[in-house]
Amino acid sequence: MLCGRWRSRHRRREEPPVPAQVAAPVALPSPPAPQDGGNKRPGLRALKKMGLTEDEDVRAMLRGSRLCKIRSRTWQKERLYRLQEDGLSVWFQRRIPRAPSQHIFFVQHIEAVREGHQSEGLRRFGGAFEPARCLTIAFKGRRKNLDLAAPTAEEAQRWVRGLAKLRARLDAMSQRERLDHTHTWIHFYLHRADSNQDSKMSFKEIKNLLRMVNVDMNDMYAYSLFKECDRSNNEWLEGPEIEEFLRRLLKRPELEEIFHRYSGEDRVLSTPELLEFLEDQGEDGATLAHAQQLIHTYELNETAKQHELMTLDGFMMYLLSPEGAALNPAHTCVFQDMNQPLAHYFISSSHNTYLTDSQIGGPSSTEAYVRAFAQGCRCVELDCWEGPGGEPVIYHGHTLTSKILFRDVIQTVRDHAFTLSPYPVILSLENHCGLEQQAAMARHLHTILGDMLVTQLLDSQNPEELPSPEQLKGRVLVKGKRLPAARNEDGRILSDREEDNEDEDEEEEAGAPEQRRRAKQISPELSALAVYCWASRLRTLRPAPAPPQPCQVSSLSERKAKKLIREAGNSFIRHNACQLTRVYPLGLRMNSANYNPQEMWNSGCQLVALNFQTPGYEMDLNAGRFLINGQCGYVLKPACLRQRDTTFDPECPGPPRTTFTIQVLTAQQLPKLNAEKPNSIVDPLVRIEIHGVPADCACKETTCVLNNGFNPRWGQTLQFQLRAPELVLVRFVVEDYDATSPNDFVGQFTLPLSSLKQGYRHIHLLSKDGASLSPATLFVHICIQRS
Repeated sequence: MLCGRWRSRHRRREEPPVPAQVAAPVALPSPPAPQDGGNKRPGLRALKKMGLTEDEDVRAMLRGSRLCKIRSRTWQKERLYRLQEDGLSVWFQRRIPRAPSQHIFFVQHIEAVREGHQSEGLRRFGGAFEPARCLTIAFKGRRKNLDLAAPTAEEAQRWVRGLAKLRARLDAMSQRERLDHTHTWIHFYLHRADSNQDSKMSFKEIKNLLRMVNVDMNDMYAYSLFKECDRSNNEWLEGPEIEEFLRRLLKRPELEEIFHRYSGEDRVLSTPELLEFLEDQGEDGATLAHAQQLIHTYELNETAKQHELMTLDGFMMYLLSPEGAALNPAHTCVFQDMNQPLAHYFISSSHNTYLTDSQIGGPSSTEAYVRAFAQGCRCVELDCWEGPGGEPVIYHGHTLTSKILFRDVIQTVRDHAFTLSPYPVILSLENHCGLEQQAAMARHLHTILGDMLVTQLLDSQNPEELPSPEQLKGRVLVKGKRLPAARNEDGRILSDREEDNEDEDEEEEAGAPEQRRRAKQISPELSALAVYCWASRLRTLRPAPAPPQPCQVSSLSERKAKKLIREAGNSFIRHNACQLTRVYPLGLRMNSANYNPQEMWNSGCQLVALNFQTPGYEMDLNAGRFLINGQCGYVLKPACLRQRDTTFDPECPGPPRTTFTIQVLTAQQLPKLNAEKPNSIVDPLVRIEIHGVPADCACKETTCVLNNGFNPRWGQTLQFQLRAPELVLVRFVVEDYDATSPNDFVGQFTLPLSSLKQGYRHIHLLSKDGASLSPATLFVHICIQRS
């Protein structure tokens, strides 16, 4: 049904979930570490499986350390930090006790661990501590860095080495190890639900356990399941009876049904039977050899593996692995042609990159650049203003945002720009400095970046097209104004005022006359660095016969870009086939909100700049667009957007060419939105959004499942007709239905339709800020039919 159409009130009712048939692993939010030691034995098994129980660094982390947390020159507090025995989370002390979930962070959410004074916070406030005693834990998503100082250099090194080992071991885990490892977590919840700690579970305690894992089960059905496992008939579950209850709870009937459809009466898949399943899935290059390889990779039973058979458990392992995911594994590395001109790619781009919050009074930070690069960003913005002592600064002019030094940002570019992607970075300069500080900017760019900086054309002749990402690997391009050298149609030299970047004009109008005058001046030193990216104002689109100007880059507000899309249509697409266009949010977006980038991509705009610090569906689309091609920040545009004589118009894409059908089957282990309230159970529904040309944009959703975020079932089919499938992004969204107010966001996953695999697939959900919600998944069947 269409989004927003089904919003009638409903009365919560308790409906028992269908008994499941296939055991599946479970992973749940880790509980807090007991501050006084406590019984943590269930977690020790997890560390043993990781092979790290005897490691000295990990053992020291298990004992805990008193580390100084540094926030400012005056806020420096000693806190206890301790690795929990699950090996996946670290408990930390707070001055004011809070909810248990706010006393831990997860190892899988760590982006990087840096030694010494390698963060803005420690460079500014950590001077009282030797660099050897300091470390920074940087997190994925929006969580702030954790700057710490240890009592000794050796203790700091133990945490640096220990976290590195834990992260490496998590990355290297086999599929079986991952699923076995997460299975131990439910024992923590058993321990919490066992109110009198007697290792026995009454029916009341079992009900508490169910609520903890996001299930509100009908009392009659829950008691029936309880009694089936109560073999001793004494109204208690203990030992094997508890394990039997968990096995029944964690079964997945939809997987058993699929498995038995192909396996027949012997209840195992032979290699030819597995091949038949792969062919029905639409797997490219499905062969007997590939089926054999899958059995050897995912089958758990050694006897079955020796006879080249796959059991139900092995089948489940395969479907939960990356090879069974919706995202094509072949697209997770660089697979596209990287030898085409820069203008032929969508390029991940950030607006006001230096901000960590709103553009009115939020802080500026070099860490914002580090985070942008960690998300694959390849074009960052630097708003440059006159600073004290002859040093230019970066901030959002005429606002209360804090200031950072230009040279510190360039050092951050040098140190972090190429950690994730080797392909070129573009520095988009918004220059409000006078000639003297412009010369200082050029000097910093030269001395800090050295050979990374592009200072001259790769070819001595004027280029007819831009170089490729491959040619510019490891290089930094400057986008900025150039001293007037071109001539316009009537033969006179263009003034620097006419060459101004549009976004700078908007900023400068608010400034004082002296500031505006300085901003119109261009120093020769800085002008010379705009080699391939000359900031040029786009007044009108050139007629088709005119020669392209590949080195000119136009910067347009979202409003002007939409006007060009609406009025110029195909001419704008042809322009973007050979020249770069940057689009940025309107200055009226005071809270740093974003616009929908899809409309700009539809017209071939390459540098669609967004506020990376602001989560929302717009950033989900950006992450989905650049999820593929190794997350390198460059994605090849469809052929219809690369041809100079293209006739494509996103407003008139032609008749439907593709039918996209999704059967939403089940979900697994959705996160509780309020982990501290056992009775807070989600009522999940699934929405499928199509983002593409206007005629393709649509969204449809399932009904909601009441009181079950653990293993809800839908079995509903949603279908879409698509006219320009090569531009489509598919966004899978899970929400908690509410009859009287807007639904609450649970998780999402976005990817290009062209990277979506067909057949039965798991979709691994992400949080609002892009962090993994593992093990939360959707299980769907996907069919793409092209006419």
